[in-house]
Amino acid sequence: MQAEDLPDLEGREIVVVTENAYPPLQFVDPKSGEAIGWEYDAMRELAKRLNFTLEIENASWDAMIPAVSEGQFDLGMTGITIRDDRREMVDFSEPYMRSEMFMLVRADEDRFTDAASFAAIEDGLIGAQAGTTPFYTAVYEVLDGDEQNPRIKLLETFGASVQALRTGDVDLVLTDGTAGQGYVDANPEAFKLVGEAMGTEDFGFIFPKGSELVEAFNQGIAALRDDGTLDSLNTEWFLEYKFGQ
Repeated sequence: MQAEDLPDLEGREIVVVTENAYPPLQFVDPKSGEAIGWEYDAMRELAKRLNFTLEIENASWDAMIPAVSEGQFDLGMTGITIRDDRREMVDFSEPYMRSEMFMLVRADEDRFTDAASFAAIEDGLIGAQAGTTPFYTAVYEVLDGDEQNPRIKLLETFGASVQALRTGDVDLVLTDGTAGQGYVDANPEAFKLVGEAMGTEDFGFIFPKGSELVEAFNQGIAALRDDGTLDSLNTEWFLEYKFGQ
């Protein structure tokens, strides 16, 4: 799709909310203190092509979907998995990324290699954020379906879960393969991925129900995909950029 064929939002301000806690999609660079990531670059590119003024604010994960649903923000971005239960509260864009869930463990872990062998370790702990796809995967695909299972240690952010893994406070973190591989590439002495993928998930931006922006952003995402911009961002953030937390 050519630029001239895209919707023109005529410079209007669009307020986007994110968490800055899910590298490499969005996070605070520990060296510069700047908020950066794949989603920041993609959103800035969409702002150019759709002609809107971008304003970015922050909120915690558990507040984000309700806040967007209530119209406090125009849209949200934080690697949000497209799910039917969430569609009851918000509208989703078309997917901008597809990911698979993997098991991130410490590099010296040798007690388990898949979900079944982990579940058999009675004192093994999983670090996760409540309400996220990794949390529900931990509950329903790794453990026994009990959302109150004491083997799930709830943490505030994905980064906090990874830090808990590093320090031995938990034994497993479930993550999409791209982010997990980024941690492994940056910290091969600390982390590794084990086991097979636990299903596929699509990420989308979220909007208040009935938002007129959904179609414009869908066209923008299609344009970024068609001209190779999404592939370039994947190369930059998942292959070339090295990060650690």
